[in-house]
Amino acid sequence: MSKENIGSYEVKTKLPEILRRVRDGESFTITNRGKPVADFMPSRVASRQKTAVAIENILKMGKTVPAVSGDRLEEYRKEGHK
Repeated sequence: MSKENIGSYEVKTKLPEILRRVRDGESFTITNRGKPVADFMPSRVASRQKTAVAIENILKMGKTVPAVSGDRLEEYRKEGHK
């Protein structure tokens, strides 16, 4: 996933829009005078919370969740699975 460069002034003036885009999965490199200073990216905590809710919903439906190793989960993540 590529990151879009965005200047610090633009971040200041468009923060709500940028946060919505980050929430939706986009990533940004924040620059100051053209030099990278920080990265905005989706929170890992939010991703874990979505996963926990999905598992809870599957369990409520009475379906079984197959066991998946941590290594396989990492492979899925690298392949872009959610």
